[in-house]
Amino acid sequence: MEETSAKNIAEIYKKQRTFFASQETKSIDFRLQQLKKLKKAVLQYEDKVNEALWEDLHKSKEEAFLTETSLLIEELNYHIKNLKSWAKPKKVGTPLQIKPSRSKIYFEPLGIGLIIAPWNYPFQLTLNPLIGAISAGCCAVLKPSPDTPNVAQVIEEMISEHFSSEYITVVQGGKDANQELFKFPFDIMFFTGSPTVGKIVMKAAAEYLSRVVLELGGKSPCIVNKDANLKIAGKRIAWGKIMNAGQTCIAPDYLLVHKEVKKDLLAEISKAFEEMLGENIANSNYYGRIVTPAAMNRLKKYLNGDIYYGGKIDLEEKYIEPTILNNIDPEDEIMQEEIFGPILPVMEFEELTEAISYVNGNEKPLALYYFGKDKTAKRMLQETSSGGACINDTLIHVANHKLPFGGVGNSGMGKYHGKESYLAFTHERGVVNSSTKLDIPLKYPPYKFFGLIKKIVG
Repeated sequence: MEETSAKNIAEIYKKQRTFFASQETKSIDFRLQQLKKLKKAVLQYEDKVNEALWEDLHKSKEEAFLTETSLLIEELNYHIKNLKSWAKPKKVGTPLQIKPSRSKIYFEPLGIGLIIAPWNYPFQLTLNPLIGAISAGCCAVLKPSPDTPNVAQVIEEMISEHFSSEYITVVQGGKDANQELFKFPFDIMFFTGSPTVGKIVMKAAAEYLSRVVLELGGKSPCIVNKDANLKIAGKRIAWGKIMNAGQTCIAPDYLLVHKEVKKDLLAEISKAFEEMLGENIANSNYYGRIVTPAAMNRLKKYLNGDIYYGGKIDLEEKYIEPTILNNIDPEDEIMQEEIFGPILPVMEFEELTEAISYVNGNEKPLALYYFGKDKTAKRMLQETSSGGACINDTLIHVANHKLPFGGVGNSGMGKYHGKESYLAFTHERGVVNSSTKLDIPLKYPPYKFFGLIKKIVG
């Protein structure tokens, strides 16, 4: 795959700035046409995308549909249905002291968006933010991950076939391409990836005071209390950990389980692994592979200690069996960084306060999962903070485009999905329209009616 040159990147930015200035992208009809065009393109390229995802990540067509294509189609349908109402100027009230005037919020596109995507859901996480850019009336530069080169190539082919490069285009490459892109004053930089790289993006955006949306990650906890339905919990935790071989920013990173039910829960999780993937998991068509040899070597170092289940690896095949590590201490290496793989470290607690204290003693996670009764679930939500959460399930909050998706603190800033995607690429412009038929003198010096103004405001 050829990396986009610095010269071409400069030309792309110049052309997109010119095209945005033409005002063409601001038309609601134009935006709807482009959303429908993108939907057609996604469906047209589904088979090619599936082949590329299999080559890059050993992702089955079923998993590809559930975690990539279907989310895009549902998001596109939602935007197509609601864009006109979202874009309509919104009337708001006007204080008495500035009447006779009318007040409205106008929604205008920010301009040129830079979307830097990760490799773990390379199709969905490149195009999902693009839907918001199109809805808002922006131009966009897409930067797929070089770690999934087959998907990156298909995205470039699809975008170039259906959209003009002055409107939407793809830039290929790694860190060097990123550094070239950061030289330009994009109106918004939308980045999905690690907190480490997120800080680099934020520094680049600060140079031009560009808006940033940072969708990052972290160690998302999964807490299972003694009153949980263990069979359901085991199956749903196992599912959340094996999707994309654990390479999911909202995967349950570690397990905090009540001491009384740990033995039974671990048995249920192990049983669920084999029910979904078979006894010979390496031969399953429904279990992915680790993205690169470097990622394999990083994960390999965790495979020591008290292995309750799994632990088999094949470096050449980039395969790691789903693995449960029992009796983990908070000081262990695996608890110091996001795992981003199919390894589940397990710690236990006796009182819920212990679990809450541990979660609060670390960076705010992108997701939090709690299994237990509603009363204790309510306490968990009240006394912790996370980007999103599920009660008695994992991952599924990401599939509801009516919910905002995003991190907090170290796990990110800004949010998207549904209307929030539209707003992410939009400037909300407050406008007051004053009448010329009547000019009330309250605001003018020498403030003869100052006492009246204080009464009105008070």
